[in-house]
Amino acid sequence: MPDQEQAEVRLEFARLRQEHADFDAAINAMMATGCDPLQIQRMKKKKLTLKDKLKNLEDRIVPDIIA
Repeated sequence: MPDQEQAEVRLEFARLRQEHADFDAAINAMMATGCDPLQIQRMKKKKLTLKDKLKNLEDRIVPDIIA
């Protein structure tokens, strides 16, 4: 992977990781305040989608080495 593309992937990974952490904090705050369970469930689903995207980007950053 070229250096420019590698840098872009790492930048996107960092952005998504921060967004994932923000969702986690928001979900915890919603649970603490007794927010609507349906809203919490939707937030958790979005957080899970971000986690999948993070995993895909991580796979692009760290090549799969066959030993």
